[in-house]
Amino acid sequence: MFNPRPRIQRVPIAGAGQGQDAAWVIDDVLLEPQRLRQQAIDHRHRFEAAAYNAYPGLEWQMGGEVSSPLSEFFMLHVRGLLGARRTLSMYSRLSLATLQPVQLRPLQRLCHRDRFGTTAGQGVAACVIYLFDAPALGGTSFYRPRKPLPEIDADVRRWNTLSDEAFTREIGVAPAYLCASNADFELVRTIPAAWNRAVFYDGGQFHSSHITEPSLLSADPSTGRLTLNGFFITRQQLPGALAR
Repeated sequence: MFNPRPRIQRVPIAGAGQGQDAAWVIDDVLLEPQRLRQQAIDHRHRFEAAAYNAYPGLEWQMGGEVSSPLSEFFMLHVRGLLGARRTLSMYSRLSLATLQPVQLRPLQRLCHRDRFGTTAGQGVAACVIYLFDAPALGGTSFYRPRKPLPEIDADVRRWNTLSDEAFTREIGVAPAYLCASNADFELVRTIPAAWNRAVFYDGGQFHSSHITEPSLLSADPSTGRLTLNGFFITRQQLPGALAR
């Protein structure tokens, strides 16, 4: 399913967050990407509105036929690059960003981190594989907080309690996807989307989809912003140890 001899490019993301300050980009990552997109098209009824979280659209959680090969690819080619030495658990999903700006909840108008309740010595790695061939649908951006993390975390908890209208009044910006620096976060890197491109990164980095043309979003997997997303809970590599 995955390219057994991937060409991996390191993309620096200096200061974007804790842990590994780089993303790893792999083009031509799937051997038959059209096959996975066709699966999404044929089973579009399987997509459901995401439970409230950072994702602004529809999701279909994948089974072992996709998750197992992705987990093996991550283990063989990427895990050590992200400072991890064991995968404790993982899951993958096909995703379709569909929400228009006026439909976004406050936290969906910001960048975010993937943490999943990890504890000391654990981390979260993540990946996005673009399964659309219209780059205007948007890639992925990484941000650096302008405040210490405890202050940002406290702000996020408070923003999550606000109504959409109250959040708009507080930040003074009309509802929109985050695509630029603001008072709380500095945009440090945008990785453009490309057909069959994978981006692997430390989920502890602040990141978001870089959607500048939301009018192009669609719930149709044949034309929409279809991605395969993977999330890996890992045991972090000890300082000075070799990745396994």
